[in-house]
Amino acid sequence: MIERPHGGFSFVLADGQGHGPAAKHLSHLVASKAVSLLADGVRDGAAARATHDFLYAYRQGKVSADLTIASVDLASKTFVLSRNSMCPLIVLSNGDLNLVDQPSQPIGIYAWTKPVVTEIPLGDGLAVIVISDGVSQAGRRYGRQIDLLTVVRRLISVPLAVQSIADGLLADAMALDQGRPEDDASVLVLATQPGESEDMVRRLHVSFPV
Repeated sequence: MIERPHGGFSFVLADGQGHGPAAKHLSHLVASKAVSLLADGVRDGAAARATHDFLYAYRQGKVSADLTIASVDLASKTFVLSRNSMCPLIVLSNGDLNLVDQPSQPIGIYAWTKPVVTEIPLGDGLAVIVISDGVSQAGRRYGRQIDLLTVVRRLISVPLAVQSIADGLLADAMALDQGRPEDDASVLVLATQPGESEDMVRRLHVSFPV
C-alpha cells in the first residue's frame, strides 16, 4: 500500500511464478518496483508497464508474475484497476456483482505486455475484490472450482463487512483445497462506506502470523 502524491491510495498485489522462496522474492521485487513508481506519481497503467519492462529486462523474459494495482484516486474520484493477471476482479456496484475478466497477460514474458485498465466512479456501497490464483484456482487438484460470485453474494452484508468478505473467500478456497493450498492465496477488498464527516482519523490494522 502507498499513499498517492495527488490524493488517495494504491494497493499492489504481485504473485511471482512458481513456489517457495524464489517466488516470494520475485513477488517482493515486482511489488517494490510498482510501489516505488506509484510513490513518484507515475500513473497506474504506466507504472504497470514500467514494472513489466523492468522484470522483462532483469530476467530476460524467463519468468512471469501476476500484477494487479487497485487505486482509490481522489484526484479523479475513481477506483483505478490495472490488471496483468489471469485472475478476475470482482466489483460490487449499485447492488450488482460482476467479474472483470477481460483477457490479460502476466508481466515479464512478452515484450509488449500492457495492463487491462478499468476506471469506476467512486460512490457509496462500491467494493472491489482482488484475488490471487491460490483463490481463483482453488480445488483444481480435486476437480472442483470456486464459484466466486456465489461465494461473494453469500458474504455481502449492509453495511459491507470487508473483513468478513476476505475471510470468507479464503476459507472457501482453503476448504476446496482440503486445507492444503497449492498456491499462495491472497484477497484484497476495497470498499467505500458512508461515514461521519467529523471523523478524520486514519486507521490501519495489520494481523500477521509469526
